[in-house]
Amino acid sequence: MSVRELVVLGTASQVPTRHRNHNGYLLRWDGEGILFDPGEGTQRQMLHAGVAAHDINRICVTHFHGDHSLGLAGVIQRISLDRVPHRITAHYPSSGQHFFDRLRHATAYRETAELAQLPATGDGGVLAETSGYTLEAHRLSHPVEAYGYRLTEPDARRMLPEKLAAHSVTGPAIGRLQREGEADGVTLDQVSEVRRGQRFAFVMDTRLCDGVYRLAEGCDLLVIESTFLDEDEQLAADHGHLTAGQAARVARDAGVRHLVLTHFSQRYPDPDEFGRQARAAGFDGELTIAADLMRVPVPTRHIPAT
Repeated sequence: MSVRELVVLGTASQVPTRHRNHNGYLLRWDGEGILFDPGEGTQRQMLHAGVAAHDINRICVTHFHGDHSLGLAGVIQRISLDRVPHRITAHYPSSGQHFFDRLRHATAYRETAELAQLPATGDGGVLAETSGYTLEAHRLSHPVEAYGYRLTEPDARRMLPEKLAAHSVTGPAIGRLQREGEADGVTLDQVSEVRRGQRFAFVMDTRLCDGVYRLAEGCDLLVIESTFLDEDEQLAADHGHLTAGQAARVARDAGVRHLVLTHFSQRYPDPDEFGRQARAAGFDGELTIAADLMRVPVPTRHIPAT
């Protein structure tokens, strides 16, 4: 059975707290796992969350500040220790290659796993295409080079039983329609409709910029930083971050179905205030204020009215 969900491993920003570990997020997408921004302590959080090294197929690092990448050393070594048999691909800003190399070889260990490296360059673009998704990166605005990531499932066709019946299409003819686009004089367009692929985006440390909106557009699930509350908007801009209201307005304008706010500054004692400000900004979709070790399912598909 396919599973599409976000496993939250850590939600703090620069300074962890008693209740929030540094960043870490695993997206389960059918049979694959994509680990985003493994900060310090990620390996232990994986244990608490029931995530194994074998669950990881890709690692995506938005940028090389410590709270988003210091856990790489432990995760990479654990992948070899557990003898993960499949290839794992790492994506990260190309300008941080020297940081990636240092973290990958931070200490002595026996490297047994196959770890490929495919960094993002320039303004980003498509990094990988599989049968289940396209993974792309877009440049963000932060004091160091940073990218957000977007996963898009290909569109497909949904067969409409009532239209199949109306055209007397049954049995093997349905399979021919799906493979060839026509069967016994009936076209696929006559008996089906487009089923839009699901979309997920991961946006960490950034000011508002074109990349944020490109990543968020039409997402079923958007995970986005909201380091600051709205009263500290100038502080957010100075340090290259978003506020809760800014993140919510992005989601509202982009038509996001489920918004996950995360990466909270330790200066704020009440996490519910991020949700209140997001609602005040006009976002009326599903809203989650991320907490360590929670699981957030990708929303079920829209079934268009007939």
